[in-house]
Amino acid sequence: MRERNPARDPDREEPFFFQKNPDNLLIDGADFPYPDRSSDVHHEIEMIVALQAGGTDIPLDHALDCVWGYGVALDMTRRDLQGQCKKAGRPWEIGKAFERSAPASALVPASQSGHPSDGPIWLKVNGETRQEGDLNHMIWKVPEIVSYLSGLFELAAGDIILSGTPSGVGPVERGDVLVGHIEGVGDLHCTVV
Repeated sequence: MRERNPARDPDREEPFFFQKNPDNLLIDGADFPYPDRSSDVHHEIEMIVALQAGGTDIPLDHALDCVWGYGVALDMTRRDLQGQCKKAGRPWEIGKAFERSAPASALVPASQSGHPSDGPIWLKVNGETRQEGDLNHMIWKVPEIVSYLSGLFELAAGDIILSGTPSGVGPVERGDVLVGHIEGVGDLHCTVV
């Protein structure tokens, strides 16, 4: 009997990816500067997957061997600019890959946290829960993401992958205080300025 290949499951849309750059990272606790040329910036809470090794066409059953650790991140998105790109059929980088668009917590080694596959993930804005889910609801699990992505790009030690986000993404305004949490991984804090 052939094993089902989750990376080719016809019941799930294929995952898609966009790039963020090293200057997009913002350390935990630092202020997130509301970007110019946008009037509709949204939050997306995500889990960081930090690689210690890479390669191409990494088999699913070896994908977690490539993972060094995990963290909590926000994928801050200039939604208005992303929407313009979508309409024009263009890449999303101007909506996604702007400076300091990825507030990130400290990383926790997998040797300490294990490989989280279930547990709460949430984001509060000014104390109000905006996003809430469980890692076990991820459409694409971490080993699948690493394996699939390695078929498109050569992955390397030091690469960071963000996992995707639960429902509830929404806008932020200057003065908002954001607190994110992933069970067993940690917390993230930032203020929009």
